[in-house]
Amino acid sequence: MNSAAVTRTSPHRALLNALGLTNEEMERPLIGIVSSKNDIVPGHMNLDKIVDAVKLGVAMAGGTPLVFPAIAVCDGLAMGHQGMKYSLVTRELIADSTEAMTLAHAFDALVMVPNCDKNVPGLLMAAARLNIPTIFVSGGPMLAGKVDGHKISFSNVSEAVAEFQAGKITREKLLEYENKGCPTCGSCSGMYTANSMNCLTEVLGMGLKGNGTIPAVYSARIQLAKHAGMQIMELLKKNIRPKDIMTKEAFENALTLDMALGCSTNSMLHLPAIAHECGIELNLDIANDISDKTPNLCHLAPAGHNFIEELDEAGGIYAVMNELNKLGLVNTDLLTCSGKTVGENISGCINTNREIIRPVENPYSKTGGIAVLKGNLAPDSCVVKRSAVAPEMLKHQGPARVFDCEEDAMEAINSGKIVPGDVVVIRYEGPKGGPGMREMLNPTSAIMGRGLGESVALITDGRFSGATRGAAIGHVSPEAAVGGNIALIEEGDIIQIDIMANTINFAISDTELEKRRSAWKPRKPRITSGYLARYAALVTSGNRGAILEYN
Repeated sequence: MNSAAVTRTSPHRALLNALGLTNEEMERPLIGIVSSKNDIVPGHMNLDKIVDAVKLGVAMAGGTPLVFPAIAVCDGLAMGHQGMKYSLVTRELIADSTEAMTLAHAFDALVMVPNCDKNVPGLLMAAARLNIPTIFVSGGPMLAGKVDGHKISFSNVSEAVAEFQAGKITREKLLEYENKGCPTCGSCSGMYTANSMNCLTEVLGMGLKGNGTIPAVYSARIQLAKHAGMQIMELLKKNIRPKDIMTKEAFENALTLDMALGCSTNSMLHLPAIAHECGIELNLDIANDISDKTPNLCHLAPAGHNFIEELDEAGGIYAVMNELNKLGLVNTDLLTCSGKTVGENISGCINTNREIIRPVENPYSKTGGIAVLKGNLAPDSCVVKRSAVAPEMLKHQGPARVFDCEEDAMEAINSGKIVPGDVVVIRYEGPKGGPGMREMLNPTSAIMGRGLGESVALITDGRFSGATRGAAIGHVSPEAAVGGNIALIEEGDIIQIDIMANTINFAISDTELEKRRSAWKPRKPRITSGYLARYAALVTSGNRGAILEYN
């Protein structure tokens, strides 16, 4: 280092001395390791071990690893109370704080260590925004639980509550589900939001093979973390950056795999938000075009009785990609964080269980797991996890049962006021109206647990947990708080849903619709101070990924 540089950086080096860094460490690249570790989120309780493995990998490859934190909210623990208002909104906090820490301390590259729902997309957003060499390694999925010889997951526990309330199971059986549903650390064991996003991180090219599927408690997860630590030094050496990897074609690959895997509908919020940070506008209108030509190959919980650990055993995400590549549905020329192309990565990755990963010749369905619907109820769009809908509910018509918050809907469901044929409408729960776009796992679980999953639909401008199954249609845009048509629905209006035709309407004349619109008045905001109030002022509707807009 020349004398001018030494003079300029002496104050900085003095502070690094205070950390106990040696001159040798200071002269190596400084690699920021963003750790989402905390003691309240089950998916994050093991991240200290992942981080230690990453640090070792970085050091072995000639870098200096330095750890800083990211916050995390457990959606399951936040569910059903005001805490859920704070779940989605943390995505922006995670991205913003990572940006601040990285630029304030001039890191050369980053290793992101997330696991659960908002940390993965939040850190992907930060990676795109910062655009310095970055790689991801998650904490891994939880193993499935077991009751009566059958594997179960978190969603079974939620539905067991409603079964108990309906007198279908005993308190002792409910406690058995409670005690056995989540047996290890890790992100919940089905294809819920956390695992969906970790799997899609592999597809986007930002995580190494196995990032989405190797269970949290397997030693292979520690080995993966070491390899990620070593690989970031290669990315730095070659100056391979997130925007070199997360291209428009990479997002199209992600949507394609989303359809094949039957991912959480939350991916339809997160992929557009991540793409936006990359300077790419991911219009969800293309989702149905991709779905029309993409077979659904996996029915993982809650859509089926298989779990992420079984997907890993069957060959993981690369095996699914290789299966789809038989139809030419995967762009194989794209660069990934391995330093190789998608095609090189998936070559030779064999599907070893043709029931867990159906071959393209024998899919669960010829179209994808998620559908985007439009109509006068959702002029911009709404989404449904089609692969988790009972065949009887793919086309449904019934009277609207209208509620202006989740709590009122829960009271009606639990008291037996919702009957077969009804369409439950929960509004003013969108990004602005909530604020925070709460997940509606409790209402959908109550519907399923009461045996109404094949006769009752639920529609909301809020969103759903990846653990939700049934005719659960969310992200209705425009949302009620901005005067979207969902705000104009009245009790008893006939709702018409055709998931295979991608339509959703309510039977109303244009004249009546305009009459109701002229009478509608905005609601007073539920929260007027603090972070949620600032969030509500800036956030857009779900069809745009609930991104913040500053102009």
